[in-house]
Amino acid sequence: MEQVRNRLIVALDFETMDEVRQLVETLGDAVSYYKVGMQLFYGVGMECLTYLREKGKDVFLDLKMHDIPNTVAQGAASLTRLGVAMINVQASGGPAMMRAAAEKVAETAARLNIPRPKLIAVTVLTSMNETEWEALRSATTISDQVVHLARLAKEAGLDGVVASPQEASMIREACGEDFEIVTPGVRPQGAALNDQSRVATPAAALQSGAHYLVIGRPITAAQDPCAAALAILEEMGKA
Repeated sequence: MEQVRNRLIVALDFETMDEVRQLVETLGDAVSYYKVGMQLFYGVGMECLTYLREKGKDVFLDLKMHDIPNTVAQGAASLTRLGVAMINVQASGGPAMMRAAAEKVAETAARLNIPRPKLIAVTVLTSMNETEWEALRSATTISDQVVHLARLAKEAGLDGVVASPQEASMIREACGEDFEIVTPGVRPQGAALNDQSRVATPAAALQSGAHYLVIGRPITAAQDPCAAALAILEEMGKA
């Protein structure tokens, strides 16, 4: 189980620090990696990052930056200084934007002599289904677009991408074993889909080539969050 513990990222989709503290204390050593997204970071700011660092946890700061290259590069530099393990941008911002962010992250970490956070790119949101996709009038399929964006991210020097588990095997084939794939939309067998559309079980996601699984409500909304997390880790270990 220890081999997969750092591959499970629990999403802290909360509004308050009281909720964060209660969950982190409940999960204890079972979980070592947490995702802090817009809802929590915009609500409480650095307090959540400071708390998680004090607890010895890794943090994926999920703010999905998307703007002109210089703006995103400067934002990436600011996030690098926060000492988190992973940050992200929107791949649809284009190669120049992604390249600028990657260069600035590496430069900032080297200048400050701190660990460089992994920089990944969001491809197509896992909530996107075919009906939503058609509304965007894209000339390609979701899976083709995801793989295309993954290739662009790799060429721009990024460490990996966020993509649904359904596209993980195609990304692995296109981008190689070292290119990291972070997969939301992971649901244990029988769990509610909530607002996710393109999903897979933890075992199926890993078998498809995912490096990290981001899981929120199946753990955070469970009657016994620690038992839910341990069951998912056990499934991951068997995969």
